[in-house]
Amino acid sequence: MDVLDIIDAIDNKERRLDCLSLLDFMKEVTNESPQIWRSKLIGFGSYHYKYKSGTEGDWFLTGFSSTKQHISIYIVAGVNNYPEIVKNLGEFKSSTGCLYVKKLSDINLVVLKALVVKSMEDLRAKYSN
Repeated sequence: MDVLDIIDAIDNKERRLDCLSLLDFMKEVTNESPQIWRSKLIGFGSYHYKYKSGTEGDWFLTGFSSTKQHISIYIVAGVNNYPEIVKNLGEFKSSTGCLYVKKLSDINLVVLKALVVKSMEDLRAKYSN
């Protein structure tokens, strides 16, 4: 299975088209190729983390996935770390590292680009050792 297979399997036509647009958007913004993570997450770039507990691993810098309810856009450095950017994003819900949007047209893509770039920069700086 490849990235396009994951997107093609989305039942909702509008969401599928949004995810195709988001795929192109993320490729351009990140200058990275998409990779599949955990069987259905589409991620861009990667970093290696190691916690004081000894737990370590690799994860993507940013990415997205689709559910029946929304598109999840992963802001791995933490959505709440960027209140000045997020306030101009548009209509979304969020959790620690994720934006949830019903449709791509609900958010400002210029602002999303700034958010993705800043999150990636901060992750690279934090985990560059």
